Amino acid sequence: MTCCDLKCGLITGTVLGALIAVLGGILIPVGNMLIKNTVHKETVLENGTLAFETWTSVDIAIHRQFWLFDVQNADDVVSQGAKPVLVQKGPYTYKTRFIPKKNITFNDNYTVSFVLPAGAIFEPSMSVGTEEDIFTTLNLAVAGVYSLLGHKFANLLIQRSNSSLFQNRTVKELLWGYKDPMLGSMLGVFYPYNDTFDGPYTVFTGKDDINKVATIERWQGETSLSYWNDSYCNKINGTDGSSFHPFLDKKEPLFFFVSDICRSISAEYEGTVDLKGIDVYRYMLPPEALASPAENPDNQCFCTDPVITKNCTMAGLLDLTACRGQSPVYISLPHFLYGSKDLVQGVIGLNPNFDEHSIFMDVEPITGFTMRFAKRLQLNMLYGPSDSIVILNKIKDYTIFPILWVNETAGLDDETADLFKKELIGRMELLEGFQIGLIVVGLILFASCLIGLIVVFCRTRGLG
Repeated sequence: MTCCDLKCGLITGTVLGALIAVLGGILIPVGNMLIKNTVHKETVLENGTLAFETWTSVDIAIHRQFWLFDVQNADDVVSQGAKPVLVQKGPYTYKTRFIPKKNITFNDNYTVSFVLPAGAIFEPSMSVGTEEDIFTTLNLAVAGVYSLLGHKFANLLIQRSNSSLFQNRTVKELLWGYKDPMLGSMLGVFYPYNDTFDGPYTVFTGKDDINKVATIERWQGETSLSYWNDSYCNKINGTDGSSFHPFLDKKEPLFFFVSDICRSISAEYEGTVDLKGIDVYRYMLPPEALASPAENPDNQCFCTDPVITKNCTMAGLLDLTACRGQSPVYISLPHFLYGSKDLVQGVIGLNPNFDEHSIFMDVEPITGFTMRFAKRLQLNMLYGPSDSIVILNKIKDYTIFPILWVNETAGLDDETADLFKKELIGRMELLEGFQIGLIVVGLILFASCLIGLIVVFCRTRGLG
C-alpha cells in the first residue's frame, strides 16, 4: 500500500468514525422521542393499550389485613374510669378487589365511567386465627347513641337492652355485621360490604391530554364533595391512586382521592427503591396531611368539632361523621402515627411505628403505574363522660377509642415484573445500548484513524 493510499484510508476512517458517533448522538433524542410517544400511546385508557389491560385486570391480588384491638380491663374502665388497656391481634386477612370494574362506559369528552364492586374473601393461610375469634371491643351502638342522641334517651335505650360500654364480638361480626340488641338492626364496621360498590367514577382517558390520564372528573356523579364546609376540602383532586400520568417529576406531589376517608390527599417523593429489578419512586403520606390547622392551615376545613379537637389543635384525626351517614367515626393512621400525644396516651398499649403504620406507594416513573402500595388506616370511635348515661358516670374524659386498623396492600408479582422488564425496560436498554455502541465505535474509529493519520503525516515530513 502506498503512502497516499494509507493517508486516504485513514482520512476515510476518521470521517466515517465521526459520522457514526454523530449518528449515535442524533439517535439519542430520536430514541427518546420514540420511547415517549410509545409510552404515551400505551398509557391512554382505551381498548388495546397496556394501561387499559392493566386497569381492567384483577390478576394482581389486593388484600386487606385487619388488626383488632382487644380490651383487657373493660370492667375497670366502666367502674373506675380507667384508661383502656389494649392488645392488638392480627392480621386477619381478606382478599378484596377480585371483582373487575363494571359498567365501563366511554364518554364523548375523553372520559370513561365505571363502578368498583366490593367483596371480601377470608384467607385463613394469611391470618393468625379464624373469623370466629372473639374480641372485647367498644360497643358500636353505645358509642353511636352517645354521640348522636340526647343522653337521657340514650341511657334509656342502653338500660332497656342491658347494653354496656364494651361487648364481645367475633372477627366476622365486628367487621361484616351483626344484629345489635339495642338498635334491633344490623351493625358492623364495614356493614354492608359484599355486593356493594364504590362509585360510579368518571376519569379522563388521557387521549386528548396524557397528563390528565386516570384523573377523576366525577365521583358519584359530582365534580366535588359536599361533606366539608369549604371548596378546598370538597375538591376531588387527582386519581384513585392506582396510576398517574407518565414521566413523573420527583418534585411534583401526587394527588389522589380516597373514598374511604371522603377526601383528597397528596403524597411526596421519598426516594427511589428497587422492586423486583425495577426502579420505582416511593411516595409517602407526609405528616402535614393530618396535621392540626394550627400547623397546616389547609386542614382548617376538616376540623368540624372544636370540643373534641381542643379548638382544632389536635393532629392526626379526621372526623368522618358528615360523610358516613351520621355514624361517629374518626379516621387516623394506625396507633395514631403523627397524632397528638393526647390521642396516643388516651389508651394504653399503642406504639406508633413509621415502618409499620405509614402509607406509601411505589410508582414506576416512566409509565406512572403504581407497582406496590400500603394504605394503612385506623378506625376509631368516641366515648366520654356523661351524668345521664349510667355506664359512663365514672368516665373522666373524652376518649378516641381504636377499634381496628387495616392495611390494604398489593404488590407486583414476579410474572408481571418480568413481562414489564422485557417489554419496556428491556427495549429501552437495547435502544440505549445501540445508541451508546454507535457513539463508542465511532469515537474509537475516529480517534484511532486520526492518530494514525497524524503519525503518517509526521513520518512523511520527517522523510522529506
